[in-house]
Amino acid sequence: MEKQKDVDIAVTMVAEAKRKFNALSCCSFDKGFHSPANKEQLQVILDDVVLPKKGKLSEAEKQIEFSEDFIEARHKHAAVESAINALENHGLDKCRDHGLHGFKRYVGLAVLARNIQIIGALIRQKALKRIKRQQKSESGLLLAA
Repeated sequence: MEKQKDVDIAVTMVAEAKRKFNALSCCSFDKGFHSPANKEQLQVILDDVVLPKKGKLSEAEKQIEFSEDFIEARHKHAAVESAINALENHGLDKCRDHGLHGFKRYVGLAVLARNIQIIGALIRQKALKRIKRQQKSESGLLLAA
């Protein structure tokens, strides 16, 4: 997204994702992606477009944005924001490298570090479950004896 605004890439980004993931039927955006043209074009590509409008809402827009489906999709969007926040909390809040190349390297390393952290947490959870199963089976054997 070098030298581009969010509003300029929404349709292209979704079209590319739809080509890769044909089952994609819904997409949620921030307010920065909203434009009437984007909404119109995205409705052709997707079954459900969650594109909140900036500024004051008309009655019809309020009906849409306060519907259960819209709110549910916005809640799922919060998971994406949470992942971004996790990157910021693990070093990506300030880029200490210089230039565009340095920034890209910094982002790539931050994403890699976060992925390693998530994999480590999953491995730890799996090991804890295994230990608990072993303890349960051992205590069952002791009771049987």
